Formats: sequence, structure tokens, C-alpha cells
Amino acid sequence: MFETVVKVLADYKDLSPDDITAQSTFEQLGVDSLDTVELVMTLEDETGIKVEMNEKLKTVGELVKLLEEGRA
Repeated sequence: MFETVVKVLADYKDLSPDDITAQSTFEQLGVDSLDTVELVMTLEDETGIKVEMNEKLKTVGELVKLLEEGRA
């Protein structure tokens, strides 16, 4: 799941996948709240997992965890 999030995020923000870690914050990556919503929608489409948006979502790792919980 982490690899999927990294790929989508790297494509979306034109970033190098090597620069994205589980600890990377969306702020560090230049992702604002609107970007986060669009990113989650794209990931929902790619994975088929529905995600309940959480305003406390701050890091890539938190998003991965949310997606994995939705898959269970």
C-alpha cells in the first residue's frame, strides 16, 4: 500500500519517490488540504478502498494506515 501511495503522490506533485517516506508530512511535500482531498479520491479510485477523511491526517504513513484499515 505504501508503494501505491508514494506513486500517486509522486505523480500528483511531480516529486521523486525517493523523497517520500512514511514520516514525510504533507506540508513538507507541498500538499495542502485541497490536494489531500484530491489525493485521497485518486487513491480510492486506484485501490477501491473508501476512506473516511480525517483532518488530523498529517503524514504519508497516516494515510497508508488509513487505507490499510479500510481494506480490512
